[in-house]
Amino acid sequence: MPSQSSKRSNSAKKHKPALAPELVKVRLESVYGPIEWRPRMIAIDELIFTVLTQNTSDLNAERAYDTLRKSLPTWGQVIEAETEKVAELIKHGGLSNQKSIRIQKILVEILKRIGHFDLEFLAAKPLEETREWFTSLPGVGPKTAAVVMAFSLRMPAFPVDTHIHRVSKRLGFIEENTTADQAHPLMEALIPEDDRYDMHVLLITHGRQICKARKAQCERCPLNKECPASTAD
Repeated sequence: MPSQSSKRSNSAKKHKPALAPELVKVRLESVYGPIEWRPRMIAIDELIFTVLTQNTSDLNAERAYDTLRKSLPTWGQVIEAETEKVAELIKHGGLSNQKSIRIQKILVEILKRIGHFDLEFLAAKPLEETREWFTSLPGVGPKTAAVVMAFSLRMPAFPVDTHIHRVSKRLGFIEENTTADQAHPLMEALIPEDDRYDMHVLLITHGRQICKARKAQCERCPLNKECPASTAD
């Protein structure tokens, strides 16, 4: 039976991008400035926060996360709490009934595996091994795993959110029918390891500020002459 890593390799089919990633990086840096990696949270905190961001905005997730931590300051307390109480505390993040169950299952599984919540040891493991460690947790998909790996463990994973998925299609990095989950290995194959964090931040910023979902502001885009989706004159 093929491993997850071999499946990822097979899924990263050859696709010639419309634009060179190096050009995109240089142009976007000219607008948004150079990117500097800064850790946001320790890995376990980032993991639970990222679960809360699923299907909602970061703002709602932050509100849910802050409420949860104020009421239940340790992850052990979150495990011990009634699931209904956890759901009530995270209600601002949406889908609280599902997410409360998921969060408790994740925490229980981590405790069962290693007996504590310090996940920083995973940074020393190979990229695919760490990815598989995370994605084998209940309800943790490739995006959630990649976010923790990139933002907490400083590993060269490339998270694909809705903004990056949209911008990557418009730039021709991935084909139109590529799903977000399929895009993770494709983007990692396309972008050099040392550039992945920077490109993630640049593309997500571009998607929020200029290459918007409803109406892209192509006239403001530094790539409007090269982008195959550009509507600029």
